[in-house]
Amino acid sequence: MRAGHQGTGPGAITPDGCAVELYSRLPVGAEPDIIVAAVPAGAHILELGCGVGRVTHPLLERGFTVTALDESREMLERVRGARTVCSPIDDLDLGETFDVVMLASFLVHAGDVDVRQALLRACVRHVAPGGCVLLQREGEGWHTDLPRERVDPSGFTARIVSSEPVGDGVHSVYAEYEFPDATWTQTFLSRPLTKEQFEGALAGAGLTVDKYLTADQTWVRAVLAG
Repeated sequence: MRAGHQGTGPGAITPDGCAVELYSRLPVGAEPDIIVAAVPAGAHILELGCGVGRVTHPLLERGFTVTALDESREMLERVRGARTVCSPIDDLDLGETFDVVMLASFLVHAGDVDVRQALLRACVRHVAPGGCVLLQREGEGWHTDLPRERVDPSGFTARIVSSEPVGDGVHSVYAEYEFPDATWTQTFLSRPLTKEQFEGALAGAGLTVDKYLTADQTWVRAVLAG
């Protein structure tokens, strides 16, 4: 298990504390609609940290070509219809570029600054000239408006229970997912970033914000700087 990360509940748990069975149950949200509105039809998308394919599958259904990458073989076993790659993101070099590179799931908030920059550099290495990088960032008050919970229409409850500072600007976040027949928890490290800090991190990797795609500014389209 990665330092500072932990997961509990039935089934396989990935090094960052994600439960494979949990993510197989989570419904897709607005992500596919946001992506469709932001990128060219039929684009080839490199999805970094695809998990079980929760977003991958709707994108395939909408006519995109997806290369789905995750470091967990157990996660990738649930992906259907996409080319899959099992690898960490940090030092990834596939030797090819893509119309769109996607870094969702708040991965840009990695607690380790060096890891965050490595993730962003991987995005830059793989985006084609004229292409774009889609990123998901935490919303305003994500770490302070706690505890909070959401009861999903499908019958489970998701809670962000706490976010505790652990030093050097990093927080330890504890989340719970309660289903009628099972409960999963996840503890992970996250570095809160103001909008200015986020844009500065992008600039450090050679990216610049092209457009904030949602009203809450949690989804962002970035392009190569210059």
